[in-house]
Amino acid sequence: MTNTPSHRAEIDLSNWRTRPYSAWSFQNAAELVPSATIRSARQPETPALDLGRLSDLVVADVAGKPRPLPDFLLESDTDNFVVMRGGNLVAEWHAPTSDPAKPHLVFSVSKSITGLLAGILIGQGMLSLDDRLAKHLPEAAGSAYGDATLRDLLNMQISIDFDEAYLSRDGAFDRYRRAMLWNPDKADDPAPDLKTFLCTLPKAAHPHGTRHAYRSPNVDMAAIILEQASGERFAELLSRLLWQPMGTHSDAQITVDRAGNPRASGGISMTARDLARVGELVRTGGGGIVPADWIASLWAGGDRAIWAAGDQGYAYPGGSYRNYWYDTGTGALAALGIHGQWLWIDPATQTVIVRQSSEPDPVNDRMDQTVVAVMKAVSAAS
Repeated sequence: MTNTPSHRAEIDLSNWRTRPYSAWSFQNAAELVPSATIRSARQPETPALDLGRLSDLVVADVAGKPRPLPDFLLESDTDNFVVMRGGNLVAEWHAPTSDPAKPHLVFSVSKSITGLLAGILIGQGMLSLDDRLAKHLPEAAGSAYGDATLRDLLNMQISIDFDEAYLSRDGAFDRYRRAMLWNPDKADDPAPDLKTFLCTLPKAAHPHGTRHAYRSPNVDMAAIILEQASGERFAELLSRLLWQPMGTHSDAQITVDRAGNPRASGGISMTARDLARVGELVRTGGGGIVPADWIASLWAGGDRAIWAAGDQGYAYPGGSYRNYWYDTGTGALAALGIHGQWLWIDPATQTVIVRQSSEPDPVNDRMDQTVVAVMKAVSAAS
């Protein structure tokens, strides 16, 4: 295995999220973007496993052709694949270019981690779902966020005029990426820091709380609200309240902007095993770390009518979205991120599955549905 490409000198902010560079950069984001450490319990890991009997499992690839699971993982740009059953690590697979000991960028799975942290602070009485955001961040007044509630924010029901255009090189999304230091800045149009940028985003015509609209800036705003309410930086807060108490083995990281604002919507990196441990915490009711009623609310799901009419309703018919977690409509709960990041929790089989990837496209609906089928097959395998 090698994790230092000969073309490292070619990797910069203009290309780090593209193949072939992403297979390296998604495990080394802190070398490219300023990052804060989320300190773990620093427990030693046991040696890596193999897939065991899952090596013989046959799944369908994106073209519908039957493939042995190891072949599918290799051919689909998977970097790390971990299976936990009944709280025990039972199988894993790692690409030749992947180092399982290194934290891997999980993109929007970061949102779901942020949702757990919000639940802890709400359980401690530092926040309420009914709080207006401007109560904690007066600078947000007049923006899309000023008159919204924390409930609107956590359920992706903010009325906001913003296009989630991952490949855009101009407009608001590009300015957003430059504000978080993920894209090269422009001398003729320098981006502000992330918090300042968020407070410029305008409200859309419809009321808050009436439509599901998946917009990443909402979660960066949520992280800032958590910091304002607690008086503690996001990375330190996450370490103290979640990462260390749950016994994670490796430090995680989160990218930050020039002012230290956290990119909680997509900037967290962690090992696949530690992400599986997050899934197990959710499967088992929060472990006394995240309030049990908060975890129960994730399993209960959100407003299904709002979900069905929203911009992601096609993905999980009968599903919903609540506190940055997906109710898949299949009995499983999921967290996911662009370029193929997955956390799949199936209570019926006591299975937690993690897939970390460097897929070339930010979003590939056919591949996503293929991966869902693979997760179901792995969960069902005895």
